[in-house]
Amino acid sequence: MGGHSTPILPLLLGLAMAVVVAVLVTGIAAFIRGGPWYERHATRLLHLRVAAQAVAILLLGLLVWLRHRG
Repeated sequence: MGGHSTPILPLLLGLAMAVVVAVLVTGIAAFIRGGPWYERHATRLLHLRVAAQAVAILLLGLLVWLRHRG
């Protein structure tokens, strides 16, 4: 990644991390509140958070690999 390239990977990583935090906070708030919405969406929120974490980890790995290969 040259000095003149657009820093798309760091931006995507930041976005992925923000999504993880948003889903996590939503899940915690729903858990505290309880009720039927939480009961219907708890598993979906868990799966969404795990998927978002996987994307963030893959982007971080790709960013590190690209910065260290050259």
